Amino acid sequence: MSTEKTVSDLVERAKVAQKIVEGYSQRKLDELAAAIVYTLSRYEVAQKIAKLAVAETDMGDEESKIKKLTKKMPAVFYQVKSVKTVGVIERDLEMGIRKIAKPVGIIAALVPSTNSEATPVFKGVLSLRARNAIIFAPHPRSKNTTKKVVDIMRNILEKNGAPKDLFICIETPSKEISQELMSQCDLTMATGSGDMVKAAYSSGKPAYGVGAGNAVVVIDETANLADAAEKIRIGKLGDLASGCSAENSLVIKESVYNEMIDLLKTEGGYLVNQEEKEKLKDTMWVDGHLSREIVAKPASRIAEAAGFSIPNKAKFIMVEESGIGQGYPFSGEKMSVVVTIYKYNEFDEAIEKVNKITAYSGYGHSCGIHSNNDVHIMQLALNTKTTKVIVRQPHGMANSGAWFNGLANTFSLGCGTWGGNIVSENVTQKHYMNTTWVAEPIDRTEASEEEIFGDLIKNAVLI
Repeated sequence: MSTEKTVSDLVERAKVAQKIVEGYSQRKLDELAAAIVYTLSRYEVAQKIAKLAVAETDMGDEESKIKKLTKKMPAVFYQVKSVKTVGVIERDLEMGIRKIAKPVGIIAALVPSTNSEATPVFKGVLSLRARNAIIFAPHPRSKNTTKKVVDIMRNILEKNGAPKDLFICIETPSKEISQELMSQCDLTMATGSGDMVKAAYSSGKPAYGVGAGNAVVVIDETANLADAAEKIRIGKLGDLASGCSAENSLVIKESVYNEMIDLLKTEGGYLVNQEEKEKLKDTMWVDGHLSREIVAKPASRIAEAAGFSIPNKAKFIMVEESGIGQGYPFSGEKMSVVVTIYKYNEFDEAIEKVNKITAYSGYGHSCGIHSNNDVHIMQLALNTKTTKVIVRQPHGMANSGAWFNGLANTFSLGCGTWGGNIVSENVTQKHYMNTTWVAEPIDRTEASEEEIFGDLIKNAVLI
């Protein structure tokens, strides 16, 4: 059977299911979504999935993956369950506007190997609540984990009287099938490699993609250094830095540099010497590409592969660097428990380093700062091309939303046009539905020229 026919058969199954769910009430959708999240957030269920994910991919750690299902997904559901997705979802009486939610149709969902356990739940629940059907394209290296999760969700739908083909998983994934899926579906939710995200945007159909991460975090002289070191450790070690939001580089004020390094060592950081740095570089990058053998692996395994040993208490590896760009690979995204350390003197220099690092890798994604100086915080926010600035938080945990901040909880992070994305915010429920605007006549007179322009043209040069 041809790839086109294989995919078209899946899409036809999904269309039949989607026509049914299109008539569901808000309450019915929310009950189904709640049943899915509740089931998959049970510890014993999450544990089995996490074990399978780690065994299949050899990436990340079980406890972090368990927390994504038992903690993160309930937080996602808590945040989106109040968002209406059926009927009139917004009304402005003064302007005579009513907004009605409509389904997108059939969604193609790319699932990365680094998050094979939680991404299907996130995309599936948001798709379901918006009355869509969704077809998952797993990464070949994590297809069994993704299929297990999708099968559980299908089973929940069926037991609750809903069509199970609202969720379909491609069982033999390939790049060709994923590309065909994106061309046949109504919308693509792309999370995965840069090549697949680019393919999503060139599929001829609408797509929400995500840019590369390479989070840079600044530590200034006003920071609570011990608190910052602890939060950096927490953010960096989550799922062994498999996520795009893990702290990749630290830019530290020179006057507190030595103290900060010592505190990071206390938190489990190991600072390599020059010889070890060269060995690490040769191991992490092969023919100019990041080696999969170090992605989301424990620090001890990375060091062993590089040919040196680290103490048992060491949990992440620190590399001092001064250069940025092509000739300095440590300035790029590492997807590992390796963090690059820079030093700065004046704060303008810190901003410059953040901009150069993200321009090289991670443009538009995010940056962070540990500071109690609001002037510094706003200088960083105003003068960097990043869609989020995370303040005094574990960047790897906070960037995708958390109970301790107001960002939308998500597993898909838009990077704006800087990162080649259409959105510059966390992808959430509103991105999974269409809207129809109903505009009624209102009693409003035309504004005068004085009301329109006022004194705004007073000093303008006019033709």
